[in-house]
Amino acid sequence: MSLSKRASALTNPNPVLAALANLWDAKTNPDGYLSLGVAENTLQHELLSKHIHKNLAVPNEAFTYGDGCKDLGDSMARFLNRKLNPVKPLERSHIVITNGCTVGIEHAAWLFTDPGEAILLGRPYYTAFLDDATLRTGSKIAEVSFKGTDALGPGCVERYEKEIDNIEARGERVGALILCNPHNPLGRCYARDVVVEIMKLCQRRKLHLISDEIYACSIWDNVVDTEPAPEPFVSVLAIDPTDIIDPERVHVLWGMSKDFGANGIRMGALISQHNQEVHQRLQPLGLFGSTSSLADHVTTNILNDDAWVDDYLASNSRALSDSYAYVTSWAKKHHIPYAPGANAGFFVWLDFGAAYVKHHPEAQNADLDQVIMDALLKNRVFLAAGFRFGAEEAGWYRIVFSHERAYLDEGLRRIIQALEGPSMDRLTIA
Repeated sequence: MSLSKRASALTNPNPVLAALANLWDAKTNPDGYLSLGVAENTLQHELLSKHIHKNLAVPNEAFTYGDGCKDLGDSMARFLNRKLNPVKPLERSHIVITNGCTVGIEHAAWLFTDPGEAILLGRPYYTAFLDDATLRTGSKIAEVSFKGTDALGPGCVERYEKEIDNIEARGERVGALILCNPHNPLGRCYARDVVVEIMKLCQRRKLHLISDEIYACSIWDNVVDTEPAPEPFVSVLAIDPTDIIDPERVHVLWGMSKDFGANGIRMGALISQHNQEVHQRLQPLGLFGSTSSLADHVTTNILNDDAWVDDYLASNSRALSDSYAYVTSWAKKHHIPYAPGANAGFFVWLDFGAAYVKHHPEAQNADLDQVIMDALLKNRVFLAAGFRFGAEEAGWYRIVFSHERAYLDEGLRRIIQALEGPSMDRLTIA
């Protein structure tokens, strides 16, 4: 049966999804796959579960269409005022609540570009940006390469501007720039001065700035690395836009999934303080990204409990710091280079290429990315591959370390087995 052209144009699902449907459990599925590739934080799930169950008293209004976001909007604004320190305090009217940040990204792409127009995205990047921003909007992602320049350093602005020049020389238009701060997959924060220069660039080239700050409260102490020194997180909302950028061009994404280890709640927000046209134009689309009343209720209960939230986030930061130190120690022990200086998020960006070639010299001239991925999958461990994240060099992978120690240990053991063990035939997952 024929489908629409737009449906037929989509690529087939990623075959590694089969691995994610067969996950490891020490008792019930010891032969399953270990996933250290999905950015989920399970370290605090017991604390989160206890709070949700203790405060779950769903009102009858939650079973109607109702206006479930009203209380949540106030609660989210108050929480984000405490954590993002915006120059202008957030209000409910500044926030579009969506069922996850995926919808928020799509909303932003739909708002700020027409089909065929470009959104700048620096490499490496969170791979889901590619589909989130383009699949249904017709927008295009313009990947920006840094060619040895620090992707988060002051030199990055020149690379963004050069890509704008290239696109406009082809007679095309750039509508927006996505900034991922804190950065996924590098786990670092942009210095305030760099954010300011990016804001100035957006003003100069008439772009909207979409700042994805979904890891804003997942900041922790890096007690391992001294160079580069980790930068503190500064929200774009905490920077006075006067003489820097028209504030109507500044937009922020945030959600519950990362900072609260609650991906499954599906709760996100697109924040635009100074552009009421954003809110007016999105109103007809609200139904397509609306949240569950149950999710609204749970989230409101969490965000209104200031003391619990502060304790939870502090505990989470300590756990993430410990896990980062643990995984980087493992990497050093096995002579696996990694990108240092992280202090945010749940991941380490590592170079498996050198480690693999050391044990398999014959792979030097092979498709190193595919060879390593095949070896990992053969050993039943799934990681986020750098070639799907826009890595500029082969062999880079992202390990998500926010798991209980037994799960993490089994995954790290299998990674070493894949890198140092006998070479494998190429693997196709059915």
